Amino acid sequence: MSDAITLPAETRDRAGKGASRALRREGRVPAVIYGGKEEPTTIHIEERLLRRQLDTGHFMNSIIEIEIGGKKVRTLPKDVALHPVTDRPEHVDFFRLAKGAKVDVAIPVVFADEEESPGLKKGGVLNVVRHELELVCEADKIPSEIVISVKGKEVGDSIHISEVDLPEGSTSAITDRDFTIATLVAPSALKKAEGAEGDEEEVTETEVIEQHAETVEGEPEQTDD
Repeated sequence: MSDAITLPAETRDRAGKGASRALRREGRVPAVIYGGKEEPTTIHIEERLLRRQLDTGHFMNSIIEIEIGGKKVRTLPKDVALHPVTDRPEHVDFFRLAKGAKVDVAIPVVFADEEESPGLKKGGVLNVVRHELELVCEADKIPSEIVISVKGKEVGDSIHISEVDLPEGSTSAITDRDFTIATLVAPSALKKAEGAEGDEEEVTETEVIEQHAETVEGEPEQTDD
């Protein structure tokens, strides 16, 4: 489970583009906390601290406790707006978590036990279809990652969501099908398939050229009047 991260913040007295630009010049990032059947709270946080958390790669899947005036508000990041050129954070949206709330999150997938997969030992390749899983999680039980074992998997095998033991408090957001997460494929089979497609395209192009030549030869010769 991802640990809660604390970010100190201050409330914003003024809104608008001018006020936001002034905050950014001071090394602060404008933000807002919304949800939980309460009025939105406009805040600003230190850019240096925010960038440090963004660099971990787990920020969007972590519970963030915003500390304002000695009180903490449990939130989940919903959106981070970045500058199109510098990638500096320009604004953050935080969703306020009510007690017992459930949230939709995208959790990264990590594969384990590769050395115990006969298919991989034979030269097979793990073709990852989904690098993240869309889960519905209890707000205080959001996993940082989902570990999936490939132990015993052979070339041609697939891994479906039904095979994955999800952590307590988490369920798949997709419930209408047993979707595929990864497959084990043989690289030689892929090369043969790609080669066959290339040959087919080459033959087709040759046939078109030959048909065009026959058409030209069969046309009556044009004479000047």
